[in-house]
Amino acid sequence: MSEKYIARSSQIAARMLGGEMMVMSSVDSTFFTLNEVATAIWQAADGRTSLTEIVARNVCDEFEVDIDIARRDAEQFVNELSHHGILLVSDRPFDSAGPDFAGPVEAA
Repeated sequence: MSEKYIARSSQIAARMLGGEMMVMSSVDSTFFTLNEVATAIWQAADGRTSLTEIVARNVCDEFEVDIDIARRDAEQFVNELSHHGILLVSDRPFDSAGPDFAGPVEAA
């Protein structure tokens, strides 16, 4: 499996509300409410950290999940959100100056 890097698109609206992350694509108005695991991945999607590292550090360590199960679920999550333009996916780290890269996000 080739390495993936994920970043939040600048074409989204996202807010933490009542302990849940709400994300909406401005491209197709798709709306997602993220669970705790998906929120951990979302918040770690800085464009420079590999998905494998995010899963190991932010999912497996935090939620005590098997690495293979967590990786498979994370891949599905990333594929779904990238399909709607909410997450950007690359086989190399993102350049933080790129036009669609939203940069770090602070939890509210």
